[in-house]
Amino acid sequence: MRRVIVTDYAVQAEGIAKRYGDKYALDAFDLNVRQGTVHGLLGPNGAGKTTAVRILSTLLRLDGGHARVAGFDVARQPHQVRERIGLTGQYAAVDEVLTGRQNLEMFGRLFHLGGRRARLRAQELLERFDLTDAADRGAGKYSGGMRRRLDLAASMILAPEVLFLDEPTTGLDPRSRNEVWESVRALVADGTTVLLTTQYMEEADRLASHITVIDQGRAIADDTPDGLKTTVGGDLIEVVAMEVSDLRLVAKVVARVSDTEPEIIESERRVHAPVVDRVAALTEVARILQEESIAVEDIGLRRPSLDDVFLQLTGHRTIAEEAA
Repeated sequence: MRRVIVTDYAVQAEGIAKRYGDKYALDAFDLNVRQGTVHGLLGPNGAGKTTAVRILSTLLRLDGGHARVAGFDVARQPHQVRERIGLTGQYAAVDEVLTGRQNLEMFGRLFHLGGRRARLRAQELLERFDLTDAADRGAGKYSGGMRRRLDLAASMILAPEVLFLDEPTTGLDPRSRNEVWESVRALVADGTTVLLTTQYMEEADRLASHITVIDQGRAIADDTPDGLKTTVGGDLIEVVAMEVSDLRLVAKVVARVSDTEPEIIESERRVHAPVVDRVAALTEVARILQEESIAVEDIGLRRPSLDDVFLQLTGHRTIAEEAA
C-alpha cells in the first residue's frame, strides 16, 4: 500500500503535460498550492485552466509530468485523490426539479452515506450555506447565487480537503457573486484548500492569497496579488478624453511622462501609462493639456490592477473588460 506524502502543499504539479494530436493544452505546467488557502489560476480562454483542473481532479489523464493532490499521486492513486476532493464546474450541477434538501440528500446517498447520515449532512450543509429557508423549495426557483451555493454544498458532502472551483461565478450578477465569495471564505476558514480558476480579476484579487497566471499551457507568473501588481510598475496616470478624436493627442502628452507607450482604450476614451514620479507627472500632464486646449473628462493616478497585470503578461483583456 502506497503511503501518503505529507507536505505544506495540498496540490503539487511538476511539468505536467496534456496534448491533443500535435497541440499541447498543457506544456510543462507547474503549480504549488499551499494548504488552507485560496489559490487563483488565471488565464485567457484556451490557456489550459480547465484542463489542469480536470487532470488534478483525476477526470483526465496526464501525458507527462507528475501531480499530487492531498499527498496522493493523481495518476497512480486516483481513488485516494477522489476521496479527498470536491469539484464545482462552470455550471451548477443541481437537479432543478428536486428541492435543495432533496438534492443534497441524493448526493449523500450517491456517496454511500446511507439515508440517516445523508439527511443529517444535508441539514448541516443547508445551515452552513444559508439555504435553510429555501431548503424545501424546488432548486429551479433559486436565484443564480443560491443555485451556486447549493452546488458548492453538494461538493462538500464528504468535507473534502481540496475543492476545485472552475469559474464558479461565470454569468452571475454582482450580488450573487458576493454570496458565493462569502461561502468560499467560510470553507477556507474551516481548513479547506481551494484552487479557483477565474477570468474575473476582482474575484481573484478578493479571494486568492496567491495567483498563478497560465497562458498557452504554461505558468508564466506566480506570486501574491500585490506581488504581481508590482511587475507592472508604479502608479498609473490615467486620462479620460472628452472626445474620441482627441485620444491620440492625449496619448502623446502622457507619453512625455512615461517610459512606456501609453495604452489607448477607445471604448472608454481612456489613456493610461505607468509613471515613476506620480505628482510631477500628474502636474505636467495637466499643464500641457490645458496649454494645448485638449478637453478632458477626468485625470488622475491609480495603482495597477490585476487587469493591468493580465494584459501585460498575456496580451489579452479580461472578459469583464471586453464586455464593458
